[in-house]
Parts: sequence; C-alpha cells; structure tokens
Amino acid sequence: MVRTLEAIVGEIKKVKNIIVVGHVMPDGDDVSSVLTLTMALEKIGKNVRGVIDDQIPGYLEEFPFIKDKIKSYDCVSKFPAELIISVDASSPDRIGRVYDHFKFTRSVVIDHHATNTYFGNINWVDKFGAAAQMILRLNKMLEVEYDEDLATANLLGIATDTGFFRYSNTDSTVFEDVAWLVKKGGKIGLISNMILENRPLENLKLYKDFLDVMKLERENTIAYSHITLDMLKKYNIAPKDSPSFVGELRSIKGVEVAVTFTEGEPGLYHVSMRSKEWFDVSKVAVTFGGGGHPRAAGFSKKSDNLAELENETINEIIKLMESYDK
Repeated sequence: MVRTLEAIVGEIKKVKNIIVVGHVMPDGDDVSSVLTLTMALEKIGKNVRGVIDDQIPGYLEEFPFIKDKIKSYDCVSKFPAELIISVDASSPDRIGRVYDHFKFTRSVVIDHHATNTYFGNINWVDKFGAAAQMILRLNKMLEVEYDEDLATANLLGIATDTGFFRYSNTDSTVFEDVAWLVKKGGKIGLISNMILENRPLENLKLYKDFLDVMKLERENTIAYSHITLDMLKKYNIAPKDSPSFVGELRSIKGVEVAVTFTEGEPGLYHVSMRSKEWFDVSKVAVTFGGGGHPRAAGFSKKSDNLAELENETINEIIKLMESYDK
C-alpha cells in the first residue's frame, strides 16, 4: 500500500492540472471522495476540477461545497488535464464519458471494491470500509492541513458507506479515522442530520407503494421490490432523487438478500442488492455486468419487461444460494 501511495503522490507532484472523477449514480462515499480530494489538492496549490458525469441526488447537493466544487462533464473538454484520478469506481463504465480522456493523459484509480478492473496507469485497490478512508491516507501523505470543512467532507463518505457504523465493513480503522477527523473538527452531527433526519414526505408516501409491490422468495429469505418512473411521477420525485429502500428490505427479520429495481429512465433499471450476513451479492452483480462488495452490489440493465428482469435476477440469486447449500 505504501509503495502505491508513494507512486500516486509522485504523479500528483509532477503536474499542475488534475481532474478528480467519481462514478455515475453517485452516493455519499463517492461524492465525499471527489469533494475531499478536490479540496485537498487545491490546498497544496493544484488546479483541480472535481467531476461527476451524472446528476447528484438532492440530499447530497445540499451538503457544503458540493455545488461549488463538483462540476458536470461539460467542463472536462476545456480543462488541460495532466492527470485524472478516479475515486470509488470499479470499472471504466462507472465514470461515464470521462473515461474517453484516459487515452490522452496519465490516470490513477483509487477504489475499495473487490470487483475493480484496474483500468488506470496506477491502481490502488484495497479493502477499506469506504473510499473516503483511502483519500484520507493520500491526503496525509501529501501533508494536507485539515480544517473543519475538509474533515467534515471526508467524514461524510466514511459515515454513509458504513451505514453510520452499522455495516460489517465497520472495522477498527473506521473508528480510528473517524476519531481523527472529529478531532480536526469533522461534524458528524451535521452529516447525520442531513442524511438521516431530512427525508422528504414524498419519499415516505412512495415507500407505501413500494411495500405494496414487494415480494418474498425462498422461505422469505429474499425480499425484492421496484420503483418505476410512473411511481416517481405520482409523487413528483425526480429520478435522480429516487430513494432505493433496499436497506429497509434488508432490515426485515429473516431476510438475507434484498433487491430493489429502480427505473432511472424509460426501460433502464438500476438494480441495488444488499445481503445481511453470508450471501455474496457481488457475484450476482458481476454476472449482469455490475460489481460491488459482498454485502452491497449492483448493476444496471435495459429491459422492456420488468417482471422478466426481476425473475432473471432473483433466479440467479436462488441458484447461487443453492450452491452454498451443497
């Protein structure tokens, strides 16, 4: 790890103009990692553009500095990048159109997904609870001075990707990193209020419809449901702000695997999978061209028939479950 970190630091020190790119369908860890590294590189005198080639969900847009520091893809073609750093993305398709620019410049990949395809010139892929923890280590090696704002931005990713320290990826290093960031002024209260105590009323109304179409399989160990564009339209919820509810399904007693099928645009479904204790959902995700972690993974697929997509996915889960039983 140290040798790879030193190589990344060497790449950063050689250049002035840097793009930091996150993945499409950004979550808290992704947005945090892009924001934190962008702010840190600016602190050491670099000319930086933080970029995500997708819309940022409303609940994250409200977080300090995100609208100011994270830009859309449009800024990339006009920016003379000498280095592109991808964070929290397991494969080229996950960073959208920014990958087209990898052929023109040096690239670094920083990621914590076991399914990473190592698509950069330098790849640091390691087992951390959050990519934001990797950014913290890089910033420390760059000797970046942390203030309250930077600590809070960095803390966002660790808190959200560990489910506010409830998931199995919450190890001792998570608490060590959180303690360090809180000492630097990181506001865990601000983060928890914005993420956990800020749910729109429309989302709760949608949740009722979501539960109405929920199904259970294999002796109630698999729970799945869907959110269509029509369901979102009913409550005037933009697709980018669609809640997943996959965590709520996983919380049901006896459920090991939870799956949510969310229609992002006509005929395109984003499939989020979570498991509770032993099932590796990343193996299912890879089968459909996606990726992720053993307890949290997903993929996107076009389909004109939601029922068929659901059956195909659930049957793959059941098949893998049966292989565990043998």
